[in-house]
Amino acid sequence: MTQGRNEPVSSERRSPSRRTVLATMGALPVLTATASTVDASGAAAVTAAGAAVIDPSAQRQTIRGFGGMTHTAWIGDLTAAQRDTAFGTGEGRLGFSVLRIPVPENQADFSRDVATARRATELGATVIASPWNPPARMVETFVRGSQTDARRLRYDMYGAYAQHLNDFNGFLRNNGVNLYGISVQNEPDYAHDWTWWTPTEMVRFLRENAGSIGTRVIAPESFQYRKNISDPILNDSAALANVDIIGAHLYGTPFADFPYPLFKQKGAGKELWMTEVYYPNSSDSADLWPQALDVGEHIHHAMVDAEFQAYIWWYIRRSYGPMREDGRISKRGAGMAHFARFVRPGYVRIEATANPASNLYVSAYRGGDSTVVVVAINKGTSAVSQQFTLANSTASSVSSWLTDASRNVAAQGTTGVSNGSFTGMLPARSVTTFVAA
Repeated sequence: MTQGRNEPVSSERRSPSRRTVLATMGALPVLTATASTVDASGAAAVTAAGAAVIDPSAQRQTIRGFGGMTHTAWIGDLTAAQRDTAFGTGEGRLGFSVLRIPVPENQADFSRDVATARRATELGATVIASPWNPPARMVETFVRGSQTDARRLRYDMYGAYAQHLNDFNGFLRNNGVNLYGISVQNEPDYAHDWTWWTPTEMVRFLRENAGSIGTRVIAPESFQYRKNISDPILNDSAALANVDIIGAHLYGTPFADFPYPLFKQKGAGKELWMTEVYYPNSSDSADLWPQALDVGEHIHHAMVDAEFQAYIWWYIRRSYGPMREDGRISKRGAGMAHFARFVRPGYVRIEATANPASNLYVSAYRGGDSTVVVVAINKGTSAVSQQFTLANSTASSVSSWLTDASRNVAAQGTTGVSNGSFTGMLPARSVTTFVAA
């Protein structure tokens, strides 16, 4: 993505805005406010939902983390304080454990995002990188539909491009940052402003050149998780052997398209990451409530339906992002922190009753020390008294944190567990994280 295509400003926009494109594709609707349910006394009604069963023995995907992107060339770098807010794990922090940075076209710019990458690494985060364009000498123009100046990597430059990615990986390593993985191309199927790749070209590069790259390889990063871009990789054993992470973006992708049966069939030993999104839009303030609850629901579906192992936002610091321009955590950021701060890298998603009631979304995760984390999102207009049953658990107490219209990841104290069950009060339009130990 480019700055000009992702924000409702700028003379840099040279193609339809992301919002315009998504509108024509049926982007998911924004939550609109409805009247609260009240009883005769005027108090908000409380409904009781069926028990949500959490089964730590039913393990799903291993979580690599939650995070976001910095792009110093386009919007400036994070400050030292903002880096700590983004990647710290304590109160008032986002708890991000993944940072995505760009791969510059020119080696002279390799150091641009190193300061933030190094600090993120010091705070325990994983760093990945994605290129928008190869060096100019490796690119040729061609006609693609109505675009007469479309760009692609020259076929005789595939080896040189792999070396360019290797050079960036080596530069970061020499400057204190070990990349977890590097992408072949950001959004090869939505590249009006950068470099196009066809699925055939991507498979060719993976087969013939990606094996020489000295870190994990990420592909294809389709802008809308289009399976016709990633299916050819999964169906080609030689290409698949040289890719480590199937990466995808979720711009306008309906929840019904989140599951990926072919990956389950052929992706053994590979990872599945969601490497970029903003949701539900880039035009509204990230503090708009209850719209910010949409972020929590989106993450829920990404974890439960798609079974992604990582969830990475676009710009970390932006008016519509997890961190406001003044460095404070936004409502959307609070929703992300409910996952990022408590569901740490290496945790495993475990089976849970995903929808114990209408407008209620539950996911659960287990840490190596048998800690169980439950994230419950209540998008309804009534509070819910929710029973949680922890199967085969020896947990004796549960701590909780709450975000609603007036609070951001606010500690709510500790409650006891009786016979493997506890009851949590989920206020109307809220996100609650429970940690059982």
